[in-house]
This record gives sequence, C-alpha cells and structure tokens, in this order.
Amino acid sequence: ELTPMAIAAGRRLADRLYGSSSIDGNLRGSGETANTVATKVSYETVPTVVFSHPPIGTCGLSEPEAIAKYGQDNIKIYKSTFANMLYGIFDVEADDKPKTMMKLITAGSEELVVGIHILGMGADEMLQGFGVAMKMGATKADLDSCIAIHPTAAEELVTMGAWGLSPQVSGAKVSPLNGAKGPEPTTSMNSKM
Repeated sequence: ELTPMAIAAGRRLADRLYGSSSIDGNLRGSGETANTVATKVSYETVPTVVFSHPPIGTCGLSEPEAIAKYGQDNIKIYKSTFANMLYGIFDVEADDKPKTMMKLITAGSEELVVGIHILGMGADEMLQGFGVAMKMGATKADLDSCIAIHPTAAEELVTMGAWGLSPQVSGAKVSPLNGAKGPEPTTSMNSKM
C-alpha cells in the first residue's frame, strides 16, 4: 500500500503548493484562492492487503482497536467462514476446500461500519469498493440494503447476519433504505465551466 498512499499524499501536497482546491472542487488548478481549503490525505480507513495466498485484507479498526475506542458494549461483530463458490465445481470434500473468512465490525447504536477484514480469494478487489463505502460512513443497514451479486464472495458482506435486524439508519448523504431513489447531481457539470 506504499505506492498508492505516496501518490495520494503527493497529489495533495502538489495541490497545496501549486494549485488550489475548493470545497466543491470548482476552483481546482485555477489559481483562485477564494473559498479554498488545504487538501490533506486521510490516513483513516485505508484498505490494506497482504498479497499472500490467499490474500488477506483489512480496512478500518481491528476488533481489539474497536473495543478500546468504543467499549465492548458499543460494538457488534459479524463473522462468516465459507468455501468460495469458485471451488464448487471441484470434486473435493467441503471441509477440504479453501475457506474464505470475513469479519464486519460495527459501532454505536446506528451500527456504523468501523472495520472489515477478509481472508480469501478476491479480498483485494472487494476491499477497494467496501473501503469507499466505509469512507462515506456506511452502516450495517446500508450494506443490508445493497442487492447481492450472486455468485460472488462479496455478497457475504451484504447478507451477513440476520437481515433487517440492524437499526434502519443510513450513513449516506441520500439514504438507500426502504427503496429510496438514488442521489441525483445538483447541477450539470457544463454549467460550472
């Protein structure tokens, strides 16, 4: 994860030194300083993967870190261990098939997702997308509201635990819960140029 983090930090440094970035991105590179903010890279919830066989990936807090930060009574842990469906066609006993393990850590009454940990094939690809969701404040209910893609290992993260029992609280700017319409852009990109 060194190269992507170095690139992200370098881009933010270049913005601060040689360009400007506004809160809404409209003044980027224009040299204007009104309504600008210094851009800095966030070192929180950075998806990280060890490219072993199978790969191991993590994003956010570990279970001990979550307990230390929020307290045992304020976190909820969801776990799953299964044979990846890729191995379904092989004539091997189920117990002998490579396993995928997943852990989802939530905190607070709204069950904010504060940690996702995956050991198994595709952990690297899955964490890239779930890392975005975590940066945007995803809750367990947000994951539950996502329709699973079948057959994939990633579907386990959006079907984990008893469905629908999480508090129906969304971390999204526009809530996807209860069949709500998705977000729409506020203005056209051409009108800002």
